[in-house]
Amino acid sequence: MERRENTSSAAAEAVSDDTQSELAVDFGPLKDNVGFMLRLAQLQVFEGFFAEFGFRGIRPGQIGILVAIAENPGIRQGTLARALRIKRSSMAKIVHILVRGGLIQRLVPSSDRRGVELRLTRSGRDFVDRALPDVHGNDRRATSPLTERERATLLRLLHKMTGAALVEAVA
Repeated sequence: MERRENTSSAAAEAVSDDTQSELAVDFGPLKDNVGFMLRLAQLQVFEGFFAEFGFRGIRPGQIGILVAIAENPGIRQGTLARALRIKRSSMAKIVHILVRGGLIQRLVPSSDRRGVELRLTRSGRDFVDRALPDVHGNDRRATSPLTERERATLLRLLHKMTGAALVEAVA
């Protein structure tokens, strides 16, 4: 058996071979499964997100929460959890992280002590303002294989799939 020297070019070749074999996987009927393909697309978008935002210590879901709070100041924690399909316990953990990071504040309204309203802090507003151009840039890179028309169609179809559900969750 011939032993191959472990050089950087040999390592690069091995990675390239691994990448090629990963791309060659046949998923059969799952190629036509919307959920499966959405998940692969999501993972691809998240890879770009973590490359762009990893150093900031923020996750994609947390950006979504911060933007939703920015767009809906005083939104109830439970309402936001339902809209984003996040379990209440998971939402409480995420909110705790964002409060501890100084990005949001939790307020208990005097009119209903059971509810918790969420608002961005000044730091949270600054963070969202700085992050949004990068979020949009990541989105554009992720959808770069699509024409502008295809991207608009994809967004329209995704809105159609999720739009009614989001409106119901907030109502």
